[in-house]
Amino acid sequence: MADILVLYYSRHGATRNIAQLIARGIEEVPGMQARIRTVPPISTVCEATEDTIPKEGAPYVSHDDLKECAGLALGSPTRFGNMAAALKYFIDSTSPLWLSGSLAGKPAVVFTSTSSLHGGQESTLLSMMLPLLHHGMLLLGLPYTEADLRHTTTGGTPYGASHLAGTDNKPISEEEKRLSIALGKRLAQTAAKLE
Repeated sequence: MADILVLYYSRHGATRNIAQLIARGIEEVPGMQARIRTVPPISTVCEATEDTIPKEGAPYVSHDDLKECAGLALGSPTRFGNMAAALKYFIDSTSPLWLSGSLAGKPAVVFTSTSSLHGGQESTLLSMMLPLLHHGMLLLGLPYTEADLRHTTTGGTPYGASHLAGTDNKPISEEEKRLSIALGKRLAQTAAKLE
């Protein structure tokens, strides 16, 4: 079995829920399994330290998770049209992987969740793509052959899966679910072809 890393940061659970749907799509592809990981939150207090094991949810990611993966799904809530600081902090630590070319040639997708309709979903997805391009990863999006992409009134973009959570943390719509699963499946199918 080849592992596809599903790496995300989630504060209120919406991005984590998309990660789980993407993992479901990955595991629909024979020979592929999802490895779900997260990153610790960033403290505004310099002296604060985070436990090495989270209290709940996915384990924290390591550089080895990235080295060992056959592909990557990277997700973050939107923070003013950009990825969350916690995810960016981890990505900034991956220079040794960049120097060794560990991620070059591996497929990758991105996903996000926002609390407002025009909260910067697409710019957040693009911001996550930039470091992946520097790593030499092969970026995949959602093609318009996914009918839900043409008809959704909630989330979903050609750049990656997205969700409009709203300020009341709305559940993921049926279209958003199908698009997230489709993105995971597309990533795993591509990784399988490259293996």
